[in-house]
Amino acid sequence: MIRRTLGRTGLDVSVLGFGSSEIGFERTGVATVRRLLHDALEAGLDVIDTAECYGDSEALIGAALVGRRRDVHLFTKCGHFAGTGRDDWRPASLERSIARSLRRLRTDYVDVLQLHTCSEADLRRGDVIDVVERARERGQARFVGYSGDGAAARYAVECGRFDTLQTSVSVADQEALELTLPMARVRNVGVISKRPIANAAWRVGHRPANAYHQAYWDRLQRLDYDFLRRPAAEAIGVALRFTAAVPGVHTLIVGTTRPGRWRENAAWLAPGALPPAEFERIRARWSAVADASWIGQR
Repeated sequence: MIRRTLGRTGLDVSVLGFGSSEIGFERTGVATVRRLLHDALEAGLDVIDTAECYGDSEALIGAALVGRRRDVHLFTKCGHFAGTGRDDWRPASLERSIARSLRRLRTDYVDVLQLHTCSEADLRRGDVIDVVERARERGQARFVGYSGDGAAARYAVECGRFDTLQTSVSVADQEALELTLPMARVRNVGVISKRPIANAAWRVGHRPANAYHQAYWDRLQRLDYDFLRRPAAEAIGVALRFTAAVPGVHTLIVGTTRPGRWRENAAWLAPGALPPAEFERIRARWSAVADASWIGQR
């Protein structure tokens, strides 16, 4: 599998990573998660991204990785109260959240500890960043990052205190290509792409029932990319390779609950990034159709 260096962290990472929101929210069994992760590791993937608020995701990953912790780069996110998903940026709550994540993950450190969609106002106040920096000083995290979009993500890069940025980059979500990624490249911030295939919102042929996917469905109907008329698996491959071709993106986080999916995705990425001509056609279509309301999706 293609590998890249995650900005100034120096971490050598697989370009394809495992996103774990699905396994948490869909209550996937630990045996299935173990098969998922071990199959992904055998395919060359070594990035696993989770969050305190993704249901039982951290606990499932912790159980599945027993004996294999050193084989992966483990990322998590903090900022939500006791697993409920409600924002809580009080420093004491963040400290408890970090400790809880480490217990659930069965590890004494994560490779990247990220603040999860913290507002620009909260970031500017500074004390939330202090918390993750102290965790890094204690050895609970090797590096610290910010996960989010828009003005808050831009400030996270500008302030110089984060090693990584996780942000939305896909054929249906291209705000970051101008707003944050050029500055991230200059400052050597590692970039983690979330939702790099736009949840494959087009694949079912009708507007998804899941509200989380509807914004991408609506955008893609207007964008009407030619490649979306190809077979679903091939179209997903084009979407993956587009995101992999975006300058400054280092690893792409894709979620699944189906064992074997990782080998399929790895196969699509094997030829490398999308050819420049096809990449520019997708960019040109976005520039022609997208409007100011098409901001990065949380």
